[in-house]
Amino acid sequence: MTADPADPFRVAYAKADHWGIAAKACLDRLTPIPPGANFGFLYATEAFALNLSSMLTFLRETTRIEHWVGGVAPGLCVEDAEIRDEGAVAAMIGHLPPDQFRVFIGDAADWAKRHFPCVGLVHGDPRDPDVPKAVTDLAAEAGFLAGGLMSASGPAAQLAGIATDGGLAGVLLGSGIEVLTGMTQGCSPLGEVHTVTESWQGVVMALDGRPALDVLKEEVGELLARDLRRIAGYIHVGLPAEGDDSHDYQVRTLIGIDPGQGWIAIGEHVEEGGRLIFVRRDANAARADLRRMLIGLKERLDGRPIRAGLYVSCTGRGEYMFGHKDAEPELLHEVLGDFPLIGFFANGEISRDHLYGFTGVLTLLPGPRP
Repeated sequence: MTADPADPFRVAYAKADHWGIAAKACLDRLTPIPPGANFGFLYATEAFALNLSSMLTFLRETTRIEHWVGGVAPGLCVEDAEIRDEGAVAAMIGHLPPDQFRVFIGDAADWAKRHFPCVGLVHGDPRDPDVPKAVTDLAAEAGFLAGGLMSASGPAAQLAGIATDGGLAGVLLGSGIEVLTGMTQGCSPLGEVHTVTESWQGVVMALDGRPALDVLKEEVGELLARDLRRIAGYIHVGLPAEGDDSHDYQVRTLIGIDPGQGWIAIGEHVEEGGRLIFVRRDANAARADLRRMLIGLKERLDGRPIRAGLYVSCTGRGEYMFGHKDAEPELLHEVLGDFPLIGFFANGEISRDHLYGFTGVLTLLPGPRP
């Protein structure tokens, strides 16, 4: 039998104390293997960090599918479940046109140029300081990226044909494969965008010509300004995307305050003339923004089914943000209906040509109209 390019992918997951038991249970739930299946996603929780290569070998030999991408992540988001603190394996398999995808590690410029514009579904190493530049460079070559950073502990946590680490790895989808993507923020802006008028590395001394801490106090309000210890983990800094407005920004942690000098320190170097906005982690705003993003994707689908979905969410979202487990996959299916969904909780999310925090990034492969 040959593959129908309209067929949906098949997805399964399993939990167990031993990687072999979980991988076998996952395989059983994928069986029978769809005819013509030639590509797979494979993710595991950190409990199985030492077993990534073994899981790949097992699934490759039993399914006869050669091409796999994925890795080890702080948690999984698959079907209707979030899984973090136990051993779990998730896999999704299906068919892609052989001439329209390329599994890669590191450099993929030549293939990307021949198939431009591409969409790269990528996994990065959070321990590699060159990853932000690698994201920018690959996006310039491919066109658009979606994905996230994998586990920060243990051995090689990325998977692209083999277990690997460092830089970026994943799959490029050529222009012959339609892809829809959306990103949702986990924070909401507190005020206006400010210009950095004095800074040194990660220390911001002045905003709009005023002490940076004075600006921060005004925007968080009198109650929080009285006890700045209360803003830890709640108030962050957003760096607006160049050429965009405050709705698209990269969240960075507010890591220090100097009340004597009126300075603030953030988790990134911002040069004088740069822009920033203070943002608040807000579960209600995050839920509303996720729904907004999903409704937008549903409109773009225009009645078409979803063959496969890949969702990458920040480790600080999920149960920690929304108050109960499975909140994000539940909302994804509530708005978009039933579809094969796999994904993971990341140490940083990748969308377009930027590395984000506290966001969710959803990638869909649409099928033809009924």
